Amino acid sequence: MADHYEVLGVARDASPDEIKRAYRRLARELHPDVNPGEDAAERFKLVTHAYDVLSDPDQRRRYDMGGDSNPFAGAGGAAGFGGFSDIFETFFGGAGGGRAGRPRSRRERGQDALVRVNLELGDIVFGTHRDLEVDTAVLCETCQGSCCQPGTSEVTCDICHGSGNVQRTVRSLLGNVVTSQPCTTCQGYGTTIPYPCATCQGQGRVRARRTVSVDIPAGVETGLRLQLPGSGEVGPAGGPNGDLYLEIHVAAHEVFSREGDDLLATLEVSMPDAILGTETTIEALDGEVELEVRPGVQSGDVLTIKGRGITPLRGTQRGDLRVGVHVVTPTRLDGKERALIEEFARRTKAPGPHLAEFHQGLFAKLRDRFRNG
Repeated sequence: MADHYEVLGVARDASPDEIKRAYRRLARELHPDVNPGEDAAERFKLVTHAYDVLSDPDQRRRYDMGGDSNPFAGAGGAAGFGGFSDIFETFFGGAGGGRAGRPRSRRERGQDALVRVNLELGDIVFGTHRDLEVDTAVLCETCQGSCCQPGTSEVTCDICHGSGNVQRTVRSLLGNVVTSQPCTTCQGYGTTIPYPCATCQGQGRVRARRTVSVDIPAGVETGLRLQLPGSGEVGPAGGPNGDLYLEIHVAAHEVFSREGDDLLATLEVSMPDAILGTETTIEALDGEVELEVRPGVQSGDVLTIKGRGITPLRGTQRGDLRVGVHVVTPTRLDGKERALIEEFARRTKAPGPHLAEFHQGLFAKLRDRFRNG
């Protein structure tokens, strides 16, 4: 392999600015747009590769250690190394352990995507369908993921000859060691793209908005994430799609709240209806429900309607609709109404206010309803 310093026409102790000026001069002279000859194209690739190595301080240091007749001259023996990591890389090469690895693939898996889905409480009783607009990466229709302009194709890299790696013999304390590093000309792919697709700029994919249709099951709750395999972004060069995750958010309802698979609600009952009992119709999330209020119902009592709750995420047996009773005491009475209440009190001879045995159920029946609401 040609010496990088000779290719650029600079001394081995050339400064970074001198190396940059030499490269610019040769690049202008040998660029294919200026000099279409085959020899010029080959030299242009060598010049570019030489500059990639010598313009990087770490790569240049490692290259110099194998290029000088005495790599330790003036270095004070082993102290001339830049640390243990440099010693390891010098002896064994990069991640390849001194062996030429396979070239990288341009096709990679796309990234996963996360979309928030806002639902109403009624949507989760039986599940719902959504058509979601997602901004994501899709396959380039012009090149179909090839990354090349139509009618062209990738070409084998002239520097690494398709291996994706460049090997070099380095003289070290252990003798001559062959090191292998990714080719800087093709970035380790083993091929180059002379004419990248103009639509996707050689990426094989473009940003676009697409519609994803999804059936959201019953019983989901806020914070749950649903995975749609293969519905995420398409990968570079038409690689496989990532996954799409739907993060569920269920909005609070004005009337109903949720406890597990049960629905909770509060029914306000007037004092006469609480005393005499009544029948009423309430509007549940899935239609009307006939409800019987028995005579003498108390605040805190819970009326249960079986099977009118939420269908569970895993299973088919719906939860219940639990309605907590709240007896409303009138605050404004006219003279006649007050007289009737007083007559009622005299007839019933009800005891006055007094402390009674603590009744846990009176406070606990609706506590969970307000806590979860």
